[in-house]
Amino acid sequence: MTATTRPKLRGSDRPAALGFIYAAILMNTVSMGVIVPVFPVLVKSLTGQGDAGAARIMGLFGAVWALMQLGFAPVFGNLSDRFGRRPVLLVSMFGMAFDYMLMALAPSIAWLFLGRVISGITASSGSAGGAYVADISSPEDRARNFGRFQAAANAGIVLGPALGGIAAIWGPRAPFWIASGLALANGLYGLFFVPESLSRDKRMPFHWKRANPIGAASLLVSRKGLLGMAAILFIAQFAGSSFNSVFQFYTHFRFGWGPAQIAILLMVLGGGSIVVQSFIAGWAVRQIGERRAAIFGVSLNVLGFLGLGLAATAPLFWAALAPVIIAGIGFPSLMSLLSKRVAVDQQGQLQGAIAILFGAGQLIGPICFTTLFAWSIGRGAWLHLPGLTMLAGAALTLIAVGLAIVYARPTHEAPPTEPILVEGPPERIFSPGTSFE
Repeated sequence: MTATTRPKLRGSDRPAALGFIYAAILMNTVSMGVIVPVFPVLVKSLTGQGDAGAARIMGLFGAVWALMQLGFAPVFGNLSDRFGRRPVLLVSMFGMAFDYMLMALAPSIAWLFLGRVISGITASSGSAGGAYVADISSPEDRARNFGRFQAAANAGIVLGPALGGIAAIWGPRAPFWIASGLALANGLYGLFFVPESLSRDKRMPFHWKRANPIGAASLLVSRKGLLGMAAILFIAQFAGSSFNSVFQFYTHFRFGWGPAQIAILLMVLGGGSIVVQSFIAGWAVRQIGERRAAIFGVSLNVLGFLGLGLAATAPLFWAALAPVIIAGIGFPSLMSLLSKRVAVDQQGQLQGAIAILFGAGQLIGPICFTTLFAWSIGRGAWLHLPGLTMLAGAALTLIAVGLAIVYARPTHEAPPTEPILVEGPPERIFSPGTSFE
């Protein structure tokens, strides 16, 4: 696409641009879930393995996917600071379309493994997507937009397995073809209709020392309070594994739930999170401010995890889900407060650093909490308590509450350079903080 044919930005373009970003993060999370119903079948058919062997292979694939996220999220974030958000997102979308096609055609387990490696890499563009949201959001609507960004991710978590399950009636490879078509359509939409959000004069040179996990994370100690706020997100992510990694085993052990109840649980969690983060989070910020919304949200998670871990009956368990879902109002405010502490040309690096923290939590959390759960229901446990993992999650989240009280506040340092709407060849570009109303 030539410079003269790129779309020019107008005030009415912001919803379309945000729609592309939300679709991009939606596809990222769909990529994790779409294979859930069919992946075991496909692995078995390609390897001839039984359940135990297929489970080990799936565990390896999951670890590799997470490692790719951990390694490439800061690369994509820094590339977006150098070349702009749009090209990075487009490469990710078209790469994802190719990757799904590759997995749909995979003739062997080695090709399927290569597909999951590429999937982990392309899905790392979430850091560029988060930077795009920060770029085009005014201070007043930043928390709301980050909430909808996270809501799109949650929608993918729900829609991915559902899409895979429905498409599986045409065979285990059908979900990959559908996902490939959706990614391709979103990439084409971005190519022709979505403008760049980072003007050339605000871009930062690319350096590998900032694009590796350690270098990207160094940003978190470059400004006062940034590391403390990032620690809140890490602890919350890690503590979330106390439920996310064991809920299928926990609910089966305690209440005798099967696939049907688990499907309902996922729909309630996903649907509730979408509503809260799309609509209630922005309203909460307007009513009580970002700081109070962040503290309130993290505190609700403490109550929710306590309730889930101590619930003696299924109705009490369902009731305990309410504070966990409503706690979603805290995440957008934390992301907004974090993004306001760094300059425009560091938003990609910040999102990459946050992705590293999330990736670390996703790698460590499931191992820790599944081990703790197995011990808590085993014969040799001196504390036989099936909900022990969630009680541990509540204790960890209580630490995050303390950190939120101390660090989740607007910075008193000089704010990043105020963005302005600039006109320049060959395209009209919008910058962060610009009002499009």
